Amino acid sequence: MFMFTNVNLGQNEEGIYPKTTQRREMSIFFGLFLLIAQCLIEAEDAPKPNFVLMMVDDLGIGDVGCYGNNTIRTPNIDRLALEGVKLTQHIAAAPLCTPSRTAFMTGRYALRSGLGSTGRVQVILFLGASGGLPPNETTFSKLLQKQGYTTGLVGKWHLGVSCSSRNDHCHHPNNHGFNYFYGLPFTKFNDCQPGEATDILADLQDALWNIFMLLALALLTLILAKMTGVLEMRSKMLAFLVVLYVLAFLTWYIPFAFLRTWNCIIMRNQKVVEQPLNLDTLTEKLMYEAEQFVERNQNRPFLLFLSLPHVHTPLAISKQFTGKSKHGLYGDNIEEVDWMIGRMMKTIEKLNLAERTLMYFTSDHGGDIGISDWQGAKGGWNGIYRGGKGMGGWEGGIRVPGILRWTKRLSAGKIIHEPTSLMDIFPTVVKLAGGELPNDTILDGHSLLPLLEGKTKRSEHEFMFHYCGVYLHAVRWHPRDSDSVFKVHFFTSNSNTSFRCHGDSVTQHDPPLVFDIISDPSEAKQLMTGTEPCLAEVLRQVRSAVEEHRRTLTSPTNQLSWPNVLWKPWLQPCCGVFPFCSCSESSRV
Repeated sequence: MFMFTNVNLGQNEEGIYPKTTQRREMSIFFGLFLLIAQCLIEAEDAPKPNFVLMMVDDLGIGDVGCYGNNTIRTPNIDRLALEGVKLTQHIAAAPLCTPSRTAFMTGRYALRSGLGSTGRVQVILFLGASGGLPPNETTFSKLLQKQGYTTGLVGKWHLGVSCSSRNDHCHHPNNHGFNYFYGLPFTKFNDCQPGEATDILADLQDALWNIFMLLALALLTLILAKMTGVLEMRSKMLAFLVVLYVLAFLTWYIPFAFLRTWNCIIMRNQKVVEQPLNLDTLTEKLMYEAEQFVERNQNRPFLLFLSLPHVHTPLAISKQFTGKSKHGLYGDNIEEVDWMIGRMMKTIEKLNLAERTLMYFTSDHGGDIGISDWQGAKGGWNGIYRGGKGMGGWEGGIRVPGILRWTKRLSAGKIIHEPTSLMDIFPTVVKLAGGELPNDTILDGHSLLPLLEGKTKRSEHEFMFHYCGVYLHAVRWHPRDSDSVFKVHFFTSNSNTSFRCHGDSVTQHDPPLVFDIISDPSEAKQLMTGTEPCLAEVLRQVRSAVEEHRRTLTSPTNQLSWPNVLWKPWLQPCCGVFPFCSCSESSRV
């Protein structure tokens, strides 16, 4: 409140004039100056928002109650949606782990970082490999560190560890903007569970085993022929062949025989603390570490990426959830995930952080329907959407849950049907943190803030490009003057299980398949020439957008080439003396 003096008349150069008019103008000016200064000071002193980004591995969009499931119980995830904003057309940039997570971390399609595969290997297969997220890539965590944030990653990484030596950690989370890391630098594969059949290049392992058995039989025949005098051969030559065979066999056998010990580990920052990991205690340890990170940093701005290794196979489960769901071990895993999300919500609320914390929930891509039987299911359910994990551009492989809650900042119960992307999290958190987006690199994501806060009703994604490896399988077009969303498929997968993006594993479509996924989200009714007058225009617009998009692409080092994905013993993380790696960590209570 501003106080004004009583009116006294005076005279200036222009005649009779109330002195208080001058005083009043000066008072108002001074008051406005103080008000602006106070607002600037308050804005400067206002606490920056915290971020808790929660990602599940291989979760199908149809596995969650608020997205249509009525047989698996997900009350905490449903509550998150009820108190926040739900995105119904939230899209992963790839249908498999490594490229999708690359795009999430960088806000860019994975092939821009060299993590779009040109061959059969679509993800990082060994911890002791040299491929991974390049050190020069800008992640949202790096930019938040520059804004004074403490950043943590608890859970799965799967974007590489080292480049040229065991201790360079060039791809490690600590080198990509995370002050603290606890979890799996790799992922869960069947090899992590004793008794499970391997799922790392299983067909190649079988083929090599057969070859080595044939070679062993041939060597045995040579030895017998020499011993019986049927064949004349120098002993040195025979010995050389035997040694060569043994070395070749061990070179193949050792990496696969020790996968459980070498691939399945837990690290705290750059130290291996459990090798091999114990799946029975994994949930407990991850939640303890996530909660401790939040509690340690409750009085300063923080970002936590809680990257759950659930519900990727092998499916392990805590005793308290075993047999609780209607859908076997997989359903039990979903209900355990929901409990974990609930624990994270309770931690934020207990510390009175809900009003300054943006919480985000999603999956890295669609559910794995190649291993689903839904009676004793091991894989996910993608609801009404066609396809699943690894299947190129079909909706079931890339449409994922997307929920954001920020108490008193975002409208509770809001639903957004516009196309959005996992890549949008990068610009969203960077802008909210007060950072600047990089101007020396191409970003494919757009800030979600205008949509979330109702400042616009239209997504900035007019076109979205759906890649499988480096191969463009489909394109999504949301015309600026229409509510329609068209999907144009150039290639489609032939199998639910191959996870391959080219060659005999896909079918090329010429002319392309076209669907309107607003009226036909299941992609069941192909738009046909003659019945759809807009079809020619859709194809013209999409082809033009593809040409423009390709002009923005460069050719970075292929991080998923065979030399970069194959196992190298000198890069293998190890606790103890290599190759006898073994250590365990006590359970958290």
